[in-house]
Amino acid sequence: METLTTIFTAINSVVWGPLMLILLLGVGLYLQVGLKLMPIRKLGTGLKLMWQGRDAKPVPGEKKKAEGEGEISPFNALMTALSATIGTGNIAGVATAIALGGPGAVFWMWFTALVGMATKFAEALLAVRYREIDSTGYHIGGPMFYIKNGLGKKWLWLGGMFAFFGAIAAFGIGNTVQSNSVADALNSTFDIPHWLTGVVLMVLAGAVILGGIKRIAKVAGKLVPIMGILYVVAGLMVLFVNASQIGDAFRLIFYYAFNPHAAMGGFAGAAVMAAIRFGVARGIFSNEAGLGSSPIAHAAAKTRNPVRQGLIAMLGTFIDTIVVCSITALVILTSTVWIDGEQGATLTALSFDAALPGYGNQIVSLALAVFAFTTLLGWSFYGEKCFQFLFGTRSIMLYRVLFVLAIPLGAMAQLGFIWLMADTFNAMMAIPNLIALALLSPVVFKLTKDYFDGKEVLPGEDIMHHRD
Repeated sequence: METLTTIFTAINSVVWGPLMLILLLGVGLYLQVGLKLMPIRKLGTGLKLMWQGRDAKPVPGEKKKAEGEGEISPFNALMTALSATIGTGNIAGVATAIALGGPGAVFWMWFTALVGMATKFAEALLAVRYREIDSTGYHIGGPMFYIKNGLGKKWLWLGGMFAFFGAIAAFGIGNTVQSNSVADALNSTFDIPHWLTGVVLMVLAGAVILGGIKRIAKVAGKLVPIMGILYVVAGLMVLFVNASQIGDAFRLIFYYAFNPHAAMGGFAGAAVMAAIRFGVARGIFSNEAGLGSSPIAHAAAKTRNPVRQGLIAMLGTFIDTIVVCSITALVILTSTVWIDGEQGATLTALSFDAALPGYGNQIVSLALAVFAFTTLLGWSFYGEKCFQFLFGTRSIMLYRVLFVLAIPLGAMAQLGFIWLMADTFNAMMAIPNLIALALLSPVVFKLTKDYFDGKEVLPGEDIMHHRD
């Protein structure tokens, strides 16, 4: 285990080094500028489309056509993507960023999110534009397909790389990290043994995952809005109690984003580069913009328009980071617990508990359990589609079974190594995806312009149909 940890630490320091941060922020900034800040300007339009897309009713002015529509509503596609992104990153990840990078890390999380909205928009647009229909009649898409169909056969190896890293990363970020965090939280709060949490999670997740995307989307469409709203309300209650400290919290965030933080109490201090590194890394871990995971869910949406789904998809980054992560960050920074050197979900739980004694800890533990459960569902679908790309439709059930069986193993494993592995494969997924986004950016800009000029923008199955 020590050798493995050393190897992963070495790889992690390279893939999450300055080059990765430049790639992630660079591609995001390039897309945001190329789109003339459209994702920020059209946030209201995205919210309106999301609301209209709850049950996939035909949108006025959009031609209804039975052939070539996806499996799930545009709203449920966003909820499936959000089910995978709103997870331990919002509770444990934000706390880790502050513990290792100081309060300034929060500013860089926000920056990553605003840039990431353009990335997420482009990812979903390309996913619907270049999606295919598999042998079972289901819509499939994502980075491996927009690489294959958008960049051509000579780039197929890059799509294969993404699918390989994605299939493995799903077992880390989307499975073992989640079950481990739930087991830890429930053990420390309610004294429930790790193995029991693992088995219960395996049974519950298995019942949904084995039913495929329609069942996953149905559960996500109900659970994600409820759990998200409840967590935000609990956070706002804490901020109401700590109202006098909110101004100071914002001052700390903006000041230490550009100035090193000296050591104090149990807090070891942090350089500006640490604030940037942990802010960006944890921001990406939480909202997954640039990772290439969420477009896999958006490709299954019942939509006839790639740009429309892009406008809905970019809300995922906004909701995840600007809303949910900000609540967690402000709860932590308006308490004094973070100075004591605590990290992860424990730091968030103690911060909630400081304002709501006796309840805070339980709120965080239960939120973490539900967040992590839905993340398991979303990522099982991502991993499955990557596996299907590599090994064909027949391999789907094998992947689902292996994914479900890994849940209790994660609940009982050592957390440190799992976080390290998940973090590393996260970055490895992002590299092929970011290369594809940069190369396909002219398509993103052209289709977006066409859409806002009132021209028709076709989804992938229609393009394939015209080629045939």
